[in-house]
Amino acid sequence: MSKRGYISRYMIIMNRLRTKPHCTYEELEKYFKNQHDALLMQDDTLFSGFSKRTLQRDIKEIKNLFGIDIKYSKEMMGYFIDNNENQDKGFERMLNELEIYNSLNLANEASPFVFLEQRKQQGTEHLFGLLHAIKNKFQIKFDYQKFWEKPISQRTVKPYAVKEFKNRWYVLANDCKDGMVKSFALDRLTNLEITNKIFVKFLTFFIVTTI
Repeated sequence: MSKRGYISRYMIIMNRLRTKPHCTYEELEKYFKNQHDALLMQDDTLFSGFSKRTLQRDIKEIKNLFGIDIKYSKEMMGYFIDNNENQDKGFERMLNELEIYNSLNLANEASPFVFLEQRKQQGTEHLFGLLHAIKNKFQIKFDYQKFWEKPISQRTVKPYAVKEFKNRWYVLANDCKDGMVKSFALDRLTNLEITNKIFVKFLTFFIVTTI
């Protein structure tokens, strides 16, 4: 399944549980199929189906990628999002950005019916890939242009986390060139490549340099 397909799956599950906590599996399945039929009109390769097995797998991935814990209540007989310290405004904003990015991708196929304002790309299209690399401790490569410099440089880094600051998204990463932990703005980043080289994170505290 494509990256967009996985994002769509996770968005459907989380959005349903946001608006209607304690959904049964049957309710989630019905909601998924309704959303699935609509999205298939835009891309017939998005999903491979919905089952209890795939739901449990998606719940684990949502926890690993977003820090959002979905649990089952025997008392209420349904699934719900367990509020915890990880579910702050930053995560909520990130999920909204992912949803917008995914929706805009789908809208490309429906251009006669969707009128979008021209705007600069904010780099949020990289969020899903970066979260995947951070979770699996994969080194990444990308081209980067600093705000105050015209030349573009090639970077190889060890990504630690993503953060939002003043409506801009950044990836915190250890630059393999000099071993310093830096903050890279996603809207200055292009040609992202997730390598298969695994790194070990040694530091629990670090000073971040913004570039």
